[in-house]
Amino acid sequence: MIPVDEKGSTPLVEVRDLSKHFSAPNNHQVHAVEQVSLQIGRAETLAVVGESGCGKSTLAYLIMRLLKPSAGQILLGGEDITTLSNRELRPHRRRMQIIFQDPFASLDPRRRVGDAVGEPMQVHKTSSGEELQRTVGELFEKVGLEKSHMDQYPHQFSGGQRQRICIARALTLEPELVVADESVSALDVSIQAQVINLMMDLQDEMGLSYLFISHDLAVVERISHRVAVMYLGQIVELGSRAAIFENPQHSYTRKLMSAVPIADPRKRQKRPLLTDEIPNPRYPIGNGPAKLEHTEVEPGHWVAIE
Repeated sequence: MIPVDEKGSTPLVEVRDLSKHFSAPNNHQVHAVEQVSLQIGRAETLAVVGESGCGKSTLAYLIMRLLKPSAGQILLGGEDITTLSNRELRPHRRRMQIIFQDPFASLDPRRRVGDAVGEPMQVHKTSSGEELQRTVGELFEKVGLEKSHMDQYPHQFSGGQRQRICIARALTLEPELVVADESVSALDVSIQAQVINLMMDLQDEMGLSYLFISHDLAVVERISHRVAVMYLGQIVELGSRAAIFENPQHSYTRKLMSAVPIADPRKRQKRPLLTDEIPNPRYPIGNGPAKLEHTEVEPGHWVAIE
């Protein structure tokens, strides 16, 4: 287990031994997330990387309380929100927002985008009337769009513009934490760079914390402060961006790094094909994966013992 740092200022998010199990046929369970512990500091970007199906998105939904955890604790600003009811969670919802992978599916095609961005303020009754319209217009300009775009519909925008609209909607309630779940993976490379730069500028301006979910290591290296490597629902390595990319210690992290395409043919090396079979995360009820023990190889750099 990666111990939670009890020293210093309170982090924005603390996750302690968080687990999520889903029921499966024949008296089995899928261990999607298993005993994960981590922290997200204020104005920090923590990236969670790993292959598809490793539990990245499930972890994000647990932290957002869109899913109910099977075990463990979630603390937001030092307050335990793990077992709060929907009514009790309502004021905390304003502090956490999410940007999904597909910007077109995230927007109602029958609604004008200005109404979609302003809806959170109506739901939480923070603004109305002319003030709401003015705030929405300012958000559109903040994310690089024009106020005149407010009266248009999602199909009238490109993929990058739609994602900007989703970012504006996530910022409506002035959250402290923004979860970006593969938020640039559906975009062209050039548009990815624009959206990433926008997110970094907004972080500097508003002091946002990001939980950035991705399998694209090039994007992660650009935007993250710290990186958590996830495999079969567990964290196998956690450390600063430099530690993970320049000094990967766990065998799985090294395999992830070796799978990154290299554009420059002069820097390419012959690499063995990865043929390992991924174990099944499904276990009989009452059983489960072995609990990982971690060691600190350098300050703040934790690696699962193999």
